[in-house]
Amino acid sequence: MLLDELNREQKLACMNIDGPNLIIAGAGSGKTRVLTYKIAYLIQQNINPQNILALTFTNKAAEEMKERIINLVGDKAKYILMGTFHSIFSKILRIEADRLGYLSSFTIYDSDNSKSVIKAIVKDFNLDEKLYNKSYLSNRISAAKSRLISPQTYQDSEQLMLEDRMNSRPYIAKIYQEYNYRLKRNMAMDFDDLLFNMNVLLRDNNDLLLKYQERFRYILVDEYQDTNFAQYYIVKKLAARHRNISVVGDDAQSIYAFRGADISNILDFQKDYSDAKLFKLEQNYRSTNNIVNAANNVISQNKGRIEKNVWTNNGDGRKINFCRSDSDKEEAKWICNIIKDRKRAEGVEYKDFAILYRTNQQSRVIEENLRFLNIPYRIYSGISFYGRKEIKDIMAYFSLVVNPSDDEAFLRVINYPARSIGDTSINKLKILANEEKVSLFSAALNHLDKVSLTPKTKQSILDFVLMIHAFSIEKDKTDAYDLGIRIIEKSFIIPNLKKDNDPSVEDKLGNIDELIGALQAFVESEDELILDELTGEEIALSNKTLDVFVQQTSLLSETDRGDKNDDNKVSLMTIHSAKGLEFSYVFVAGMEENLFPGVLSIGSQVELEEERRLFYVAMTRAKTELALSCAQMRFRNGSMTFNEESRFLSEIDKEYLVESYNNHKDKTRQRTISSNSDFVSINRNLKKLDTLPNPIGGTPVTDMNAFREGMEVFHDKFGRGKILSLEGKGDDTKAEVQFDGFGIKKLVLRFAKLKLK
Repeated sequence: MLLDELNREQKLACMNIDGPNLIIAGAGSGKTRVLTYKIAYLIQQNINPQNILALTFTNKAAEEMKERIINLVGDKAKYILMGTFHSIFSKILRIEADRLGYLSSFTIYDSDNSKSVIKAIVKDFNLDEKLYNKSYLSNRISAAKSRLISPQTYQDSEQLMLEDRMNSRPYIAKIYQEYNYRLKRNMAMDFDDLLFNMNVLLRDNNDLLLKYQERFRYILVDEYQDTNFAQYYIVKKLAARHRNISVVGDDAQSIYAFRGADISNILDFQKDYSDAKLFKLEQNYRSTNNIVNAANNVISQNKGRIEKNVWTNNGDGRKINFCRSDSDKEEAKWICNIIKDRKRAEGVEYKDFAILYRTNQQSRVIEENLRFLNIPYRIYSGISFYGRKEIKDIMAYFSLVVNPSDDEAFLRVINYPARSIGDTSINKLKILANEEKVSLFSAALNHLDKVSLTPKTKQSILDFVLMIHAFSIEKDKTDAYDLGIRIIEKSFIIPNLKKDNDPSVEDKLGNIDELIGALQAFVESEDELILDELTGEEIALSNKTLDVFVQQTSLLSETDRGDKNDDNKVSLMTIHSAKGLEFSYVFVAGMEENLFPGVLSIGSQVELEEERRLFYVAMTRAKTELALSCAQMRFRNGSMTFNEESRFLSEIDKEYLVESYNNHKDKTRQRTISSNSDFVSINRNLKKLDTLPNPIGGTPVTDMNAFREGMEVFHDKFGRGKILSLEGKGDDTKAEVQFDGFGIKKLVLRFAKLKLK
């Protein structure tokens, strides 16, 4: 039988298919397994797969789940519509684009594109760029859209306008309005628009609301605790007719309020649906008893939660290691030496270890110690493949071919590689486009004679737009691989990289090869199919053209974009990045007041409870061993801070802990000796590590031409950083550098004394 492998509560959750269901899935309780089997069970009960909508939070999760369902019930599962909120709604928006005044080939802007548009608006409005910071404005607009607040509603809100005036930013409403106008002019939507406009589509078109209510008779939502108001409202509308909605999640793992997630969506589900059936998945299959019980201790302190008792049959296991250190350096040494000891004594691999921290700036001292001990590691959620400059450049060419109205793509590649088209000429083109009320591409293609340019510049612009126009004509006739290859060749990006004296050129060329491989894999992949209701014939939802490739790529989530963990390396990441992952050995560093919980959360009960949920997530990533650590002194934001232990530590019953103190005199004193015989008091190499050399070393670079965008550098005051942009030449070269913990600094390179990492 299909459900024989499930436990009793899992079976009940799968078999209840009618009406609203709330499935509370504790950490490690088989949430994905239940969702997979529930969908398979629906199909087994002769529910038409095309009437099933399954919403997930990553494309990767959707793909893996769909593959498992096909293995369980056969190929008919191919017709389920399954994917992320953004990917599913973008497909619907493309089908119904004309209802919103869009072309179906609209571009989806990532955060970099959005911030670029905002920065241009601030400049055009002659506003202070420091006060009207593009990141702040982007977050403010995103928060409004996730709450379904339009620019007009924003302007009409006395509360929002008062907040902006109190913050000395009275023009945010106008910036928001102009931002939306420019996106529409560019035939573009940002990620929040995919939700906002889906709501508008259903709100303003009753026939479409009925159409999709009838299509999606069974709706299942994963990670429901992470939904925002817009997602909640759309799902509620779609489910209103048939009311067969099943949501799966864990209120104890709601940690994305800063992204707009609203924990009340899951806490109030039974208020929204008074007849909802509640199922609690409480058996943890991942962790040991000590870890599970300690995590229960912590989360039980929260008032806003759904009661459950998570338990496990995995045995008691090791007690949780907790170490106090004099400093963050000593803390890092302790962690690294435990990794060395465990690997040697237990024959495990480096990829079995994860080091988690609350803020990215904590990784520096840990990285230094890992390098010193030759322990291989990777930083999880670093620059993604599609975030690398050479890939973004090529994707901008692709986007412009697909949607010539995309001004952001146009500006990125009009003079890359260099075509002797300077900023002055581009500014004239911008003025022309505004006067004609058209896109930059249209202005260059149709109105270039109206602007004063040198013959050489005019010809360069014309050659560029004619090339893009020719490719654009072919985009519906040629598959993505063939057209993509030709665009890459005609762009001359590869020859331009080869002539550059950059030591990373081979990596960049390798990345382009990887992109070409992705194009080929896309063209050769199976079609996403639906059945024609009248003929019963299969119809491909989309073809293998470049516009579909660009659409799919733009919808990759953070997790989908992350590097694969195929290498045998220790994983370093923030706790937010660790959600959904598991490791045999987990270290949580920086268990200190004002760091974890963060200083901004301590005065708010709501925010403090979110921090506690974040700690719960960190603890429950561990399968075999969990280690916690704190430092009495830590270098933060340019100065040494003295710290108290995190209040969360006192919430763990002492019977689950073994404590030690690691001091600067090269002694690790075990404070509580218990039955945890596996614990090793680490003191090897501590004396040797006290003389840890500067990991960068060497002398500052004096040749200003040696620096390139994307390079990792080191500054004596600000530490590690990455060059975002370069401006000027020779001794006048300036750089914008993103420093860990210090933000973006604009430096004159001849004075900055930067070292190459």
